[in-house]
Amino acid sequence: MARCDLDRIKHGRRSMAATVQSMQGSVTVHMNASANVVWDLVSDVTRIGEFSPETFEAEWVDGATGPAVGAKFRGHVKRNGVGPIYWTQCKVTSCEPERDFGFGVYGGGARVNNWRYELTPTDDGGTDVTESFRLEPRGVLKVYWALLGKLRGKTNERGMRETLERIKAVAEAESAKS
Repeated sequence: MARCDLDRIKHGRRSMAATVQSMQGSVTVHMNASANVVWDLVSDVTRIGEFSPETFEAEWVDGATGPAVGAKFRGHVKRNGVGPIYWTQCKVTSCEPERDFGFGVYGGGARVNNWRYELTPTDDGGTDVTESFRLEPRGVLKVYWALLGKLRGKTNERGMRETLERIKAVAEAESAKS
């Protein structure tokens, strides 16, 4: 094999590894509210329509009534705020009250995306809230991310910031009442 072929193979592997690593993103917002108040908002999927620019409603399914590992829900999504409109099937993957709420999004029976809210109490009595997403490193998703990842990543980051700012407004208003 010629040296340039080896270089191309090595470069291709690095590019794919970089693509897989970049199939994720996160945003952190400080909220002047306790982790308890924030937890009640981020873990109640029936309220997501108040906060998300894309998911305008969600409901617990298959007997689930609240957050617990393995609980299932479905979300009604309006992609990019304009469409298409579709339902997603989701399952809670992490659930530690006042600390961590995560769920997987499924398509065609396989997990395609992972969303998570991590809550970190701060010395001032507030909470740093990090929302993140991570696409599963599957073939079709790698291609999607290689072609549209930069644009979708920016859209997701903008959406996460908007979601967190909306949660912040409600959490801080609720905290001011008490």
